[in-house]
Amino acid sequence: MPLALWALTLSAFAIGTTEFVIVGLIPDVAASLGVSVPSAGLLVSVYALGVAIGAPLLTALTARVPRKKLLIGLMLLFTAGNLVASIAPSYGALMAARVLTGLAHGVFFSIGSTIATSLVPKEKAASAIALMFTGLTVALVTGVPLGTWIGQQFGWQSTFLTVAGFGVVAVIGSALLVPNSIASGKPASLGQQFAVLKQPRLLLVYAITTLGYGGSFVAFTYLAPILQDVAGFAPGSVGLLMLVYGVSTAAGNIWGGRLADKKGPVRALQTVFVLLAAVLAVLTFTAPHPVLVVATVLAWGAVAFGNVPALQLYVVQRAERDVPQAVDMASGLNIAAFNLGIALGAWGGGLIFKHLGLMATPPIGALVVVGALALTTLAGRLDRREARRQPAVVEQAELV
Repeated sequence: MPLALWALTLSAFAIGTTEFVIVGLIPDVAASLGVSVPSAGLLVSVYALGVAIGAPLLTALTARVPRKKLLIGLMLLFTAGNLVASIAPSYGALMAARVLTGLAHGVFFSIGSTIATSLVPKEKAASAIALMFTGLTVALVTGVPLGTWIGQQFGWQSTFLTVAGFGVVAVIGSALLVPNSIASGKPASLGQQFAVLKQPRLLLVYAITTLGYGGSFVAFTYLAPILQDVAGFAPGSVGLLMLVYGVSTAAGNIWGGRLADKKGPVRALQTVFVLLAAVLAVLTFTAPHPVLVVATVLAWGAVAFGNVPALQLYVVQRAERDVPQAVDMASGLNIAAFNLGIALGAWGGGLIFKHLGLMATPPIGALVVVGALALTTLAGRLDRREARRQPAVVEQAELV
């Protein structure tokens, strides 16, 4: 694999760290800025909304920009957003910094796969994409717990300053290692975007992504308060427990991908959603018990991100059938759906926390995941109906 891929991987690591590290710092940010814990939780939502807006719209607007220049520009924007966050004097300023950083995130992952595959021979394309996305997994395993620890020891502002440092290294790596010859993608017109949004089956997949991924964030956004206030762990232990979650997530990503390859995306998603809903329901009862809650967090990590490979595979398969001219845009919109789920999950979790209490978030998150399971089952039935009709359509065409 060329060295340029490692620059992309480092960028993905930095981006993944800044997205999820806020989860471990919510109590500290709330206390520092004088806001409630649910209000601090909205910092997860606004970042995700920035990604959801940036992924489809800014990708289309920057389609003609040379890829290397765009990549460097995005990482400069990302670095600037984290620098602003590190000196944010108020809650509003921190909110604005999170939105700015989220915009860079959305475009990066929309174009990242294209850049990665252009760096290697065709037969190594999947491995190149996997290597780039390894940065996200490593961020969950190391970046998030390390950032949580830094924030608890030296102040949450130090965490964002550290991530900005990673951004600077990523900019330098991209400037030195990524070749100038990467071609710009085909301009993604508004017509192509609307063609995707007019496909009912793709909209169904986006709904599954939003509910299935977002349901977990109803509770995950408030994992640190659950561990501290309910389980009784010291604030310094939260980073270690986030490490446990991250290691489990890394294993869950691999397991989820293999399950999707073996059973197909629909069957894989049904399995993952059943397990995820069960784990969230169990968390309601294990949260007050330190040993049991650690085991539950370990199981949670194993299934929380296990749906990602199947969801990405499913949306690409549907797009190839329904809108083959806009597969990249369909994939970018699924990235938006992931982050819309995060935004709605974190926002809804804050409302639940405020009106029903902290420990109402896991069971309600489980119900949201059950909704995703129901939609997945519906999608599977529609697929089977479509498959039964296909031979008849082929037969009629041959007769003509």
